[in-house]
Amino acid sequence: MKLASLFSGGKDSTFAIYLAQKQGHEVKCLLSIFAKSDESHLLHHPNIQWTKLQAESMQIPQITVNSDSDDTDDELSLLESLLKTAKDEYGIEGLVHGGIKSNFQKEKFEKVCSKYGLSVITPLWNLEAEKYMNNLIETKFVFIMITVSSDGLDDSWLGKPIGLSEIKTLKTLSYKFGFNLNFEGGEAETFVIDCPLFSNSIKINQAEKKWDGYRGRFEIVDAELNYNA
Repeated sequence: MKLASLFSGGKDSTFAIYLAQKQGHEVKCLLSIFAKSDESHLLHHPNIQWTKLQAESMQIPQITVNSDSDDTDDELSLLESLLKTAKDEYGIEGLVHGGIKSNFQKEKFEKVCSKYGLSVITPLWNLEAEKYMNNLIETKFVFIMITVSSDGLDDSWLGKPIGLSEIKTLKTLSYKFGFNLNFEGGEAETFVIDCPLFSNSIKINQAEKKWDGYRGRFEIVDAELNYNA
């Protein structure tokens, strides 16, 4: 099936593309809505402008639009316009997204897709958290944490690459502080810097940490594709 992918640059949307391709689907384009702020309930916000590097590395065309509202209905209207463009230009038959347990997101996306007769593909749906996180590492996904907003997660996690040892630590913290190990509840957000889909990894040249004592962001200031690796 020809698919568009709702793409944020994080582990979930990128791994969803990876699994969709493994299932035999063809991802024809990436759809990225640049959210107005981190108050969005539907969209990923931090560092999303750098998804252009990921799209280039995957050699998949990206269709983008800027949102000037955090209202969910306004964001869905933008998604609807992107889907129409993707259907007209790439002949897509469905949308893949990286939802794991959010029925709110899933139902919203299904409603918009139904207007255009598009299927919704959710390869990560209901995956067990620890198994999923370990699977990311086993399949050579390299990703960093770019936001934290939960008890138990301090600024030392910002910009940190996640490997098997970090997952063990996160598992312990998730039990103690009650957050989702896969960050399904928005406790943290991630950015993929390398994976089997990429022709080149992403090199972060400059970044800034912002921390208010509880929540923090790792903002990428300058990055490029790494052609020397």
